[in-house]
Amino acid sequence: MKPNIHPDYRTVVFHDTSVDEYFLIGSTLKTDRTIEWEDGNTYPYFTIEVSSKSHPFYTGKQRVIHKEGRVANFTRRFGQLGKGAK
Repeated sequence: MKPNIHPDYRTVVFHDTSVDEYFLIGSTLKTDRTIEWEDGNTYPYFTIEVSSKSHPFYTGKQRVIHKEGRVANFTRRFGQLGKGAK
């Protein structure tokens, strides 16, 4: 690899503010904020609004909406247009 062109890969603490969960993940994200983690080390800190702990798809709280097929949806929307032209 070429030197000095790749971002620094480091461990970053992500904080999901909607459910107050913390994640320690490797990232190239640049941030000026730091936080002391449970192991006593200081890591870069970044807040996020949605993560796998709070997103409805991953928590199982997502509403399932019945989706029509493409042909049925087209027929429902535009099926009456062809009948009047005869």
